[in-house]
Parts: sequence; structure tokens; C-alpha cells
Amino acid sequence: MEQIIKKLYDTKDISDSSLAELLKSEDIIDLLHEYALKRRKEYYNNDVYIRGLIEFSNYCKNNCYYCGIRAENCSADRYRLTEEDILSCADDGYNLGFRTFVLQSGEDLSYSDDDICHIVYKIKSAYPECAVTLSIGEKTKKSYQAYFDAGADRYLLRHETADNAHYRKLHPQSMSLENRKSCLWNLKEIGYQVGSGFMVGSPYQTDKNLIDDLRFLQELQPDMIGIGPFLPHTDTPFAKYSKGSLVKCLNLIAILRLMFPYALIPATTALGTINPKGREMGLKAGANVVMPNLSPVKVRKLYELYDNKICTGEETAECLLCLRNRISSVGFNMVTDRGDVKPHSGI
Repeated sequence: MEQIIKKLYDTKDISDSSLAELLKSEDIIDLLHEYALKRRKEYYNNDVYIRGLIEFSNYCKNNCYYCGIRAENCSADRYRLTEEDILSCADDGYNLGFRTFVLQSGEDLSYSDDDICHIVYKIKSAYPECAVTLSIGEKTKKSYQAYFDAGADRYLLRHETADNAHYRKLHPQSMSLENRKSCLWNLKEIGYQVGSGFMVGSPYQTDKNLIDDLRFLQELQPDMIGIGPFLPHTDTPFAKYSKGSLVKCLNLIAILRLMFPYALIPATTALGTINPKGREMGLKAGANVVMPNLSPVKVRKLYELYDNKICTGEETAECLLCLRNRISSVGFNMVTDRGDVKPHSGI
């Protein structure tokens, strides 16, 4: 198995059959992570970048079967932040040291393109040295261009699965994988730093699906790659499905680091939800980004994509000292600059 891992380290690629072997094996974690950390240090040293996450609306027009804020979840307690609320979150974050803000919501049509552009413009005007990331779903190329022209730097849009048959089992007929991928290519063409990614252990997922995800990412060459374990939500069609595997998720983070050494890879909230030390484990597997929550405390629990999401205590942006200590406890340094992706030209 070490020969396979070493080849991945040396070449950034291995065959599908070798990837399948890595995905099946749970006893390679130490060796795989050792190689991933070595590669990570070559590009990012021991730095961990923090992003201020502002979850500004939990309304969504879509009905993805796995998501707690799906449109048909009548039990969700909905909220929308005003422009003033969002700008206040950014102000607080800037004073705390954040230099990247991630504006995330469901696909909420009550915010027009002009609204989004104005919010981005106001943040960039106030803090021109900061980066603004959007994560607001599938839009037209014209809309993406408008946000970019207003000052948005990055865009996060997980593809969730690269296999059309699997996609159909996770999403209603009104949505399509073809459109999802088209959005990602449009974002790249416009000039965004683009983020994609997928769930690990989602219902009906096979190891072949995961390999297809990795191959799609090789085509896309995203700047950011976010993955996390599938976690069920009580008020969804997938409520009774099992959680994704923490070990498999950690191993995939390491594989991603070896395949995409330049990438910005977050230790996600889902990792911290499935295990209290999950984000630290993610960092030790090769992740190098953490996204504390800047949203108003009163709404943090309401942006619930899955059950029992962590969002208080040491998760709050105000407790940066706690976060710094947690990051340093596993040998890394918390960095508060923009944390742009390292230059790369793919494989």
C-alpha cells in the first residue's frame, strides 16, 4: 500500500484500481496522512487560514433530499439577514482580524442580483484588502459576472456527486448535474477562485462514485475543495440513513492533498459535528482552512443543513483565542490574512 501512496505523492495521480484500494483500506490512515502533511508543508507550511462565515439566509427554493433547509421542510425556522445585518457581521469580523468573508445562503430568490452586488461592493469598499467569497448556489453566467464585477473574489459550489445516476437519487427532477457543472465552468471562465467538493457517505454512494468525483475535480482543477461526511437531518427523506465514515472522509482529505497540493481544503463544520476533534483530525490529514461562524448568535442554530450542527461555544468567531489554541494543539499556526490559493497550472 505504501507503494501506491508514494506513487500518488510523486505523480499526483494513480489508476482507478489503486484509488479503489486506498478507499477500501481503513488501516492506512497514519501512512497516508504522513505523506499528505509532507506535501501540505511544501505549499502552505503549517499555516491554517480562517474565513469568517456569514450564513445570511436559510430560505432555499430547492428540495435536495439530504438538506435540512430544503424548501419542503415546513419545520425549519426561517430567517433572512438584512444588508445592514450582513455588513455589521463583516465589520465585527474585520475588527477580530478576519480578512476573508464567506457569504453563504440557500438559493433564496428574495435577494436580487443588485442586492448581492451592493453587499459585495460595500464590503470591498470598506475593506479593499479583504476577499469576499460567495456560496449562494446555481445562477446564470450573467449573474456570476455581475457579482465578480462588484468585487467578489471566490465562489463555492460543491458538485456533490459527479455521477448523473447518483445525482438523480439525491436531487429532484427540477435540478440537473449538467447545470451544476456548467455553473462551475462558467465561474472558472469569469475568473473566480472556484471551490467545489462532495459529500462522503451520502445515500447510494459507491467507491466508484468517489473516484468519479476525484476525476471530475482533476478536470475542473478547482482552487478550493470542500468535503465532509454525510450527516442526516430529521426532516428530510434521508433522515434514517447512516452517517458517512469519518475515517474515509479523513483519508479522502489526504488523497485530495496529494492530488491537488495547491488547494485550499477546509476542515469542515461537519467534521467537527461527527467528532469533537474532527476538525483537528482534518488538519492533520492535510486540510488548511477553518471557517468560524460570524453570523448573529440568534440565527446560528437555524442554518441547519444536518442534525446537531456545531455552532456555539468555541465555534463562535468571538472565541478566536480558543480556536487558535485548538489549531496550535495539533502543530499548526492560525493565520488571519486573505489566504489566497497558491499559483498552479494543474497536473
